[in-house]
Amino acid sequence: MGNGKNGNGNGNGKAKGKEKSSDHLSKQDYEAALEPMQIEINQLARWVERHGKRLLVLFEGRDTAGKGGVIHAISQNLNPRLCQVVALPKPSDVERSQWYFQRYVEHLPAAGNIVLCDRSWYNRAGVEKVMGYCSEDEVKRFLKQAPAFEKQLVDDGILLFKYWLAVDQAEQEQRFAERRDNPLKRWKLSPVDLQARDKYRDYGKARDAMLEATHTKHAPWTLVDFNDQRRGRLTLIRHLLDQLPDCKVPEDVLDFPPLAAAPAKEEFNGPLKPIASGF
Repeated sequence: MGNGKNGNGNGNGKAKGKEKSSDHLSKQDYEAALEPMQIEINQLARWVERHGKRLLVLFEGRDTAGKGGVIHAISQNLNPRLCQVVALPKPSDVERSQWYFQRYVEHLPAAGNIVLCDRSWYNRAGVEKVMGYCSEDEVKRFLKQAPAFEKQLVDDGILLFKYWLAVDQAEQEQRFAERRDNPLKRWKLSPVDLQARDKYRDYGKARDAMLEATHTKHAPWTLVDFNDQRRGRLTLIRHLLDQLPDCKVPEDVLDFPPLAAAPAKEEFNGPLKPIASGF
């Protein structure tokens, strides 16, 4: 199982204190460190495809923690047919009547595939519990069933990794304000997010109960400090890569001979023409 090197996932379990903004990793240094990791991620994806592995990574954390950013950093250069990002909306009335885990099962990875979950079944132990969307009995049942459900996944051969992205409230407030003020990010800010601002400590208590009940040998949690999102992404990606065996798979080298004639232009003989460029 790929969780081998840090068996209990607790090596970086305690999130560091919030760094000053001036200490945050620069974009230039971040991109320089990320590029070789993305090459390794591509090697990992080829390994998963070549050997028919099934890789499932859960990203959990408070609102604004940085789940979407690290998922994008992992997936942006991968074949979208082989790497799927799952971010489910709130359940429908029909789904609410089903076994809680049922709607997640259809999104589990097939052989040769990677699935990255932007939140997961752990919604029940977090936002649903804190915001009163489910009963205490439902939460207790979930915390009892989740380790058994994950044990079945792992026993069936799925490589399962669970990450909690940690962010202090002061940093979270700055990110909420940025979403409010940036028209390109405003869609990320919902009424539920605003209600959650007053429940930071409640979310912390729910998180602690979740970690205590679901941090298991077969499916451990790994906590990553995301007060500096760029450092957090690099730390998480490095950890994920280090949990898996040497993933180098030789690339298929395609023959790329020169064209037999001069390159042709794309011409249109009908009434339709490309629109004129305004740039």
